[in-house]
Amino acid sequence: MMSAETPTEETGHGGAARFLIIGPPGAGKGTQAARLSTLFGIPAIATGDIFRYNIKNETPLGLEVKSIVDAGDYVPDSLTNELVRSRLEEPDAANGFLLDGYPRTPAQVEFLDRILGEKNQALDAVIRLVADVEVVVARLRKRALEQGRVDDSEEAIRHRQDVFLRETAPLIETYGERGQLVTVDGIGDVEVVGERILAGLVEKGIAIPRAEPDAAAH
Repeated sequence: MMSAETPTEETGHGGAARFLIIGPPGAGKGTQAARLSTLFGIPAIATGDIFRYNIKNETPLGLEVKSIVDAGDYVPDSLTNELVRSRLEEPDAANGFLLDGYPRTPAQVEFLDRILGEKNQALDAVIRLVADVEVVVARLRKRALEQGRVDDSEEAIRHRQDVFLRETAPLIETYGERGQLVTVDGIGDVEVVGERILAGLVEKGIAIPRAEPDAAAH
């Protein structure tokens, strides 16, 4: 489990926490996002999930996304921004959230700054998982073979790693300049990586909730 044996631990999930998590495919980002979501009592919000929810429920924004996707086009920043804004206005995000997959561009960073600023809020930390490319490629290739995804070649996996590094470089620079980055080695046991993240958050002065018994049992 993620422990909170630090002087800054607090009981329960009372404190607001607004995080962004960034990490390459295969670095265990989804696993760590789910664990942080449980510990802090905040929703883990992935842009892919937002798209699927709105399309499935045929919301006005979802219908707009579906028409674009069905036409084979890319969803524009402006629409993605509005979907994220709508999601952050849901009651469960009132006391915090963990964003995964957004923002992806400098323009989206500015939009997120603006919508948070309207509420006198800001991100508390940007958790950046780093991983040795060779380790990640081997992990993803093994997973692809086990799942029978023969088209998921080593070349395709390396390409996705390159795209991730290229796309996120401007974000890493921006959040690094702001002093918001918590850079963590994402390779290792899930528990160990989780402890590294918490230690990094503590260094930023962020209070860590004490894990409740039901959360600790998982």
